[in-house]
Amino acid sequence: MKIAMGADHAGYRLKDELKPLIESLGHEVQDYGCSCGDSVDYPDYALAVCEKVAAGEADKGILICGTGIGMTIAANKVPGIRCALVHDLFSAKATREHNDSNVLALGERVIGPGVAQEIVKIWLETEFSEGERHRNRVNKVKALEDKFAIHP
Repeated sequence: MKIAMGADHAGYRLKDELKPLIESLGHEVQDYGCSCGDSVDYPDYALAVCEKVAAGEADKGILICGTGIGMTIAANKVPGIRCALVHDLFSAKATREHNDSNVLALGERVIGPGVAQEIVKIWLETEFSEGERHRNRVNKVKALEDKFAIHP
């Protein structure tokens, strides 16, 4: 899979630590920055990653900021994105199985690299369950997105 990654100044270190793991699992990493501790705006990096995922140019995305909250909010504004903020292993599995999330958000200031690595591994390896109840719920989320979409 192609995995698009982005982080702000509070998440770039964890992004850089996760890239080798993702590549060792056989995935291609597309890095959309940032790569330094200088203050930047997280929506810019969320947009860069989510546009690639929504367009099908990346299979999944991973976003990292200090808490993961800002990235999650920004990511979920992009049509077609189902971004989940995850800080535990159970949620990593559940968000793929039940919600078919296509973007993962993490908080570098909330979890350490060891837990983050396990979360990413589980999230990348878990498939959507395709169960009827879960498919119906994902479709309802898509319908909400369509209902509130701004059409020029």
